[in-house]
Amino acid sequence: MKSLIHHVQDILEKDFKGHNWSQKAYRNGYTSYASYDQLHLLASPFKSLQNKIDAAVADYLKGAFLDLSIEDLFMSRLWVNVMPSHCYHSWHIHPLSVISGTFYLQIPKSGAPIRFEDPRLNQFMNRPSVIKNSPLNDNFFSLSPKEGDLILFESWMRHEVPSHSSKDLRVSLSFNYDRTLK
Repeated sequence: MKSLIHHVQDILEKDFKGHNWSQKAYRNGYTSYASYDQLHLLASPFKSLQNKIDAAVADYLKGAFLDLSIEDLFMSRLWVNVMPSHCYHSWHIHPLSVISGTFYLQIPKSGAPIRFEDPRLNQFMNRPSVIKNSPLNDNFFSLSPKEGDLILFESWMRHEVPSHSSKDLRVSLSFNYDRTLK
């Protein structure tokens, strides 16, 4: 973990293109999404992390009953996100990918969660009311990760990171797995 954080600090110092892009697209924060987006090919600690994520994705595919194996996919992108106080990442999906996720390097106790939207939300036309305090009233699902956590999801799932309120940085590595061309 320390080696990954050290490499992230190096990238933060060197990535002028990423800082410029982040000013427009990731306000008040930093992401290497538009610059250093294949970190798994850049340094061995990121490659080691990819190997661990590969194993988790293989297990995830079995549990999700998807007709895929890890051999059908490859990690296409791996990038860093740094969120200071008042930074947020609005609702989005990861088009053209199959599995996406985030590995958490540094999360303060009051760090922002990741929120997922119920994919049925736009289909609730004329839906009867749900009993008060029912879990079915929750159209959004939040996870509050801790350092070292890995969260995987299918890339079509809309998700966001609401405004980060802690004074301490929230640092994560996000990634996509795409289909292997055969």
